[in-house]
Parts: sequence; C-alpha cells; structure tokens
Amino acid sequence: MSFEKKLDKTKIPNHIAIIMDGNGRWAEKHKRERTFGHENGIKAVREAIEGAAEIGIKFLTLYAFSTENWNRPKEEVYMLMNLMVRSIENESKEILKNNVRIKSIGDINRLMPETLFSLQKIIEESSKNTGLTVVIALSYSSRWEITEMVKNIAEKVKNNEISIENITEKIISEHLSTYFMPDPELIIRTSAEKRLSNFLMWQASYSEFAFIETLWPDFTKETLFETISDFQQRERRFGKTGKQVKDEQ
Repeated sequence: MSFEKKLDKTKIPNHIAIIMDGNGRWAEKHKRERTFGHENGIKAVREAIEGAAEIGIKFLTLYAFSTENWNRPKEEVYMLMNLMVRSIENESKEILKNNVRIKSIGDINRLMPETLFSLQKIIEESSKNTGLTVVIALSYSSRWEITEMVKNIAEKVKNNEISIENITEKIISEHLSTYFMPDPELIIRTSAEKRLSNFLMWQASYSEFAFIETLWPDFTKETLFETISDFQQRERRFGKTGKQVKDEQ
C-alpha cells in the first residue's frame, strides 16, 4: 500500500522544510562528475513539490544554496547558478499551471544577475497563486538571517519605532525573512547527515527532524509520504507531559 493512503489527512503538516543533501555522493556512486548529481537533483525537487501539493501541504521550504556554499570552487558555483536559471525557466509553466506560488529567503543580491532575474520573474508571475507556496532558500543561512534581524530591530530602536522593553519573540519572528509563514513542523535532511547546517535555527525550535539515508536525487513522492507517515506517529508535547497532551485531545 502506498504511504500516501496511510496518511492521516487531518494531520498533514502546514510547513515542511527540506535540506537537500547528497547530490555529490550520488554522482560519485554513479561514477560521474558532481554536476551530474546536481542535474539529477532537479527531478527530486519536482517530486517533492508535486507530492506536497497533492496532500495539501501549504509551505515547502527547500534549502538550495547556503551562504557557506559560496566557498565552493568557482566552477561549481557558476554551474549551480546556471542550473538554477535553467530549472526555474523550464519549470515556470508547470509552476503557474499548478497554482504554485514561489518565494525566496536569503541574501539574493549576491546571486548572479541571470539567476536573480529568473527568480524574481517567477516570484512575480506566481504571486497571486493560492496553492502550495514553495520557498527557495538561496544564499541563505540562519546566522546571516539573525544578524540582519538584529540590525533591523536595532535601527528601529534607534529611530524610536520600537522600545527595547517591547522586543518579544513575536517581534523577532516578524523581522526574520520567514515572517510570512509558520515555523516548520517537520525538517527533513537527506543523505543521513544529522545536522541543521545553519538552516532555520530560530524557526526549528519545536520542529520534528527526519534524517533519512536517501540521497537527494533518489528522493520521490513516496519518500516524502513515508517520512510524513513516520512524523504522524510522533507525540508532539511542546514542553508539556504526555498525559497533558492526551487530556487535551
């Protein structure tokens, strides 16, 4: 039986975030260059988006390129930027047809002009879509995001727009780049690595984690459904006791 049929449709997470890892290792496994892995990772992105849309997930955040990734060899960075341009342009018709909205988080002004243009174009074209929102984390890291948040709040304190006494967790969340969506209930990382890698560290305070062995290019809808099925078996207590949670149900 498909894991999709096993899912409790009343417990579908509103927001899932994925750290897409393992392209390079997948390519090595197939005795090919790293670029081959990145190119095949696009198919997995399509599978994740289609699967999320089919079961009614509202937000899907994909960690595509971190601020640390700028330290990779220039040839690989250039290839990744070109691949992103081609992918966005190739998928744009399907994105619009399927009522998917695209947004981004990260220091996108560092992107190559062609990549930035393609990204901003699909964000604008899909802005009125009302289905699944796919958030692409590009040139993103939590430390960058939190640093920018501190600067923004400090500037408002300086201009007497916010008083220090009124700074709350809610104010902080409203000044993060993810202000427009809820925190992720589930964060998935492929390739069996067990770390966040500077991803959504504030937002992940009460997220559930799934570190799966699948290398990213092998990720399918069924992988997504199976991981969500496991998530649905967990008891989320948010600091309460198990008895309190059961009494509230």
